[in-house]
Amino acid sequence: MNFESLKHLEHEHVMQTYGRFDLAIDHGQGSLLYDLQGNEYIDMTSGIGVNALGHNYLPLVQAIQNQATKILQASNLFYTEPMVDVAQKLNQASGMKKVFFANSGAEANEGMIKIARKYSWDHYHDENRLVILTLKQSFHGRTIATLEATGQDHFHQNFFPFTNGFDYIPANDIQALQNYFATHKIAGLMMELVQGESGVRPLDPQFVCEAAKLCQQHDVLLMIDEVQTGIGRTGKFFAYQHYGIEPDLVSCAKGLGGGVPIGAVLANTKCQDVLQAGDHGTTFGGNPLAASAARVVIDTVSAPEFLNDVQDKGTWFMDELKKLNLSKVKDVRGLGLMIGIEVAPEEVMDDLTKLRQKGILALKAGTATIRFLPPLIIEKQQLQTVLDVCKEVLG
Repeated sequence: MNFESLKHLEHEHVMQTYGRFDLAIDHGQGSLLYDLQGNEYIDMTSGIGVNALGHNYLPLVQAIQNQATKILQASNLFYTEPMVDVAQKLNQASGMKKVFFANSGAEANEGMIKIARKYSWDHYHDENRLVILTLKQSFHGRTIATLEATGQDHFHQNFFPFTNGFDYIPANDIQALQNYFATHKIAGLMMELVQGESGVRPLDPQFVCEAAKLCQQHDVLLMIDEVQTGIGRTGKFFAYQHYGIEPDLVSCAKGLGGGVPIGAVLANTKCQDVLQAGDHGTTFGGNPLAASAARVVIDTVSAPEFLNDVQDKGTWFMDELKKLNLSKVKDVRGLGLMIGIEVAPEEVMDDLTKLRQKGILALKAGTATIRFLPPLIIEKQQLQTVLDVCKEVLG
């Protein structure tokens, strides 16, 4: 099928909820993608941070193939080895105690919210202590509850009534954080340590540490949304490991399955037994196919030498971007291989188009940020090619 035919059928049969790039992807290899015409692109999107090990990664492909010949789904009424194995590996990589498996980041965040509210109710029986505090400019998902948890007003439209029980403070404002804890009772504080969708904005370490301290003092659950930052994206298995904090709850998804949908909520000792039989569930959560994929991803990404390589490549790439001193670029920021280049809002889409025309696929974040989320296995030579094209397009 040619591109125009595919595009026509998509418009006819698929709800038009996405502003798609004018490009149809056919296949990939490593950090490269190819369209229907065979044109080659360096993939700086990895499916929005999903394809952590790139495309056609042989051990991942083989694990999926092998599991497909055994069983794809058994339901959570039965024990399955891949699910239990992945839970153990996640706990070992994070220092957490127990896992609940979901299918996406939004579902994982919903799980965190339910645990936080049940913990607060079980321990305090106070209807005024069930609010979840989040940060302005955050993004936590597209379900009704996680839309309201998202600290951006433009998401709070069209779908009223939203689930109540959320409030917001500015990111990195320690005074606002302290004032809120002094005057409000809450169940949990949910944060992304790098605010991805609003422009790739790492949180200030002092703010994060103060938040962790206040949560501990007030028995408020510290909930870290690692849907985009987790599974090696920042050069640590989880981004919170850069900050020296110990969360009560952690959500992850995206990169966990290497391309197969899977999400998870990780709980520490305090929260490991909050959810009991019947409190929460999902039909597909932890299914053998997704768990078999996640097992390969965790085994690969959790290796210290792999994580060090991600950190080294990310630091080098951002340093080189800054050295270019590009005329269009207002800021370069990020952590590991999660990188944002801020440009003028009126130019960002045109810049993305020009990058794509020169063989570089990138994403938009917020109103004015070019976002790079390459596969974690991307080669330095490929990153150098991206730098060369950025110099041409953004200079």
